[in-house]
Amino acid sequence: MTVVERPPVAAVVAETLLDDLEAGRIRAGEPDPSAPGGWRVRADVKAAILGRFRDRTATTWEAGPLTFRDRGAVPPRDLRDGPWRIVPGGTAVRRGAYLGPDVVVMPPSYVNIGAWVGEAAMVDSHVLVGSCAQIGERVHLAAGVTIGGVLEPPGARPVIVEDDAFVGAGSALLDGVLVGRAAVVGAGVTLTGTSRIYDLVRGVVLVGTPEAPLAVPPGAVIVPGARSLGGEFAVRYGLSIAVALIVKDRDPGTTARVALESVLR
Repeated sequence: MTVVERPPVAAVVAETLLDDLEAGRIRAGEPDPSAPGGWRVRADVKAAILGRFRDRTATTWEAGPLTFRDRGAVPPRDLRDGPWRIVPGGTAVRRGAYLGPDVVVMPPSYVNIGAWVGEAAMVDSHVLVGSCAQIGERVHLAAGVTIGGVLEPPGARPVIVEDDAFVGAGSALLDGVLVGRAAVVGAGVTLTGTSRIYDLVRGVVLVGTPEAPLAVPPGAVIVPGARSLGGEFAVRYGLSIAVALIVKDRDPGTTARVALESVLR
């Protein structure tokens, strides 16, 4: 993602929190080359978002023939005006979510509070962008992708997908996974913060921990795979377990296969 030079951030102001998040003045995770993994978690921002959930006052909203009832402190966002394209058909975006210019959201999808969706990103049908998730510029989240949210604990890293990455249909990224710039996650891959990735290119195993969640290398191409299980019982029944494999680094052929026609944006 583009590193933006910002002046020192003042304390989060509860009264303007949602406006500041939507305008991109503050965010739950910020690019920072000096921080672990190149990202700095804004625990104060996440704590301020959590604070809004303490108000349990319910409010009713109406949109055409539909009626919604939720906590008044976390209302839906008004999407009538903005430099994005929200295709009709049941999408909802909560207040406090940032949508960059030329973002496209296909229906039905959901973007939760604190999420950041960068310029020209494509959020395809049936996609969940969870709370505080950071989605980079020109990212394509294909149909049925789940991007997990994280509010607690406030210091935990949100799920991050850096610029120009592609996440294939039906994939799930959870628990603070970081997908590096221009990486390609194949259809049906599930990655959690403590997953292992078997890198066939470099002959290493990448492991995430709760303290240092899994990071997918920039430009890696990941597909689903399987690993045989040991032990008499597993061998007897030919059991295996699903794993993620890096099969190559992104090349022009891969880029061509995952490219989205500009007319669709």
